[in-house]
Formats: sequence, structure tokens, C-alpha cells
Amino acid sequence: MVKVKLEDVIEQIEFASESSKSFLNLNTGEIHVIPEEVEIYAEEDIEDEDFIPDWEKEIIPVAKDIQKNPDNYIRFPDQYDIHEYSIMESFSLSLSDEKLRDILYYSLKGSGAFRRFKENINRLGITEEWYKYKDEALRKIAVEWCQDNNLEYY
Repeated sequence: MVKVKLEDVIEQIEFASESSKSFLNLNTGEIHVIPEEVEIYAEEDIEDEDFIPDWEKEIIPVAKDIQKNPDNYIRFPDQYDIHEYSIMESFSLSLSDEKLRDILYYSLKGSGAFRRFKENINRLGITEEWYKYKDEALRKIAVEWCQDNNLEYY
């Protein structure tokens, strides 16, 4: 069984984006980040690779291996699995000060919610509390992901 460093798992979860996917190699324990454009190159047989940057050329074999041997890899949660909005909402509702709770909770409604939330935590002086809460939420997601995938972590 491969062991994973929990901090590495948390990092992959924290920086999840829609423009790349992250995978854990179950044989080596290595973490691979595959940008979507590299995934496309891996799907096609490209004869002229001159236009592909060198750093992407290095990743293409890994992307191809992931496609050929999917059982050797586990995909990390993506941004849609993480639901940062839900974490922000939970943080808002966890506040004991009713006024702060209401301001933050209602700032999450409608378009521009992320921006308003960030502005309000700064304005209200609770930025540090937010980041502690978010870090703990990401840690919990990472632990659950490891447990769900029968991974030993340290």
C-alpha cells in the first residue's frame, strides 16, 4: 500500500482547478498534475510536436499512461467535489456573533458572492479565522479522500 503525505493531498485539493486534473500513482506514490491541453495531446497521435512546449512534452507520457492504466491511478477531488462555496457558507453559519453571521451569510447570495465574502471577512477582521476554518475543512476532505481510497497517510 502506498503512503501519502497528507500535506501533499491537501495541496492538491486546495489548488484544484478546472484547467487541470491531479492523479496519485498507486505504484510509485507520485502525484501528477495533467493540464487539459496535455490530456488532449495524449489522446491524439501528434506527428509534429515542435509546437508543444518542452515541459508539456515531459507530461504527455504520464497522461498516456493514466489513460492506458487507469487502475494504477486515483484522481484527486476537483474543485466541484470540494465545494468551496459550502465551506464559506458553513463558516458563516458557525460564527457566534449573530451580526457577523448574517452579514457573511447574506453576502454569499447572488452573483459576486466570492468577492463579497472576501471583502467582508477583511472588513470585519475575521480573515485569520476564515483561513483556519478553511484549512481544517480541506484537511477533513483530504483525510476522507485517503480513507475512501484505502490510502495510508502521514
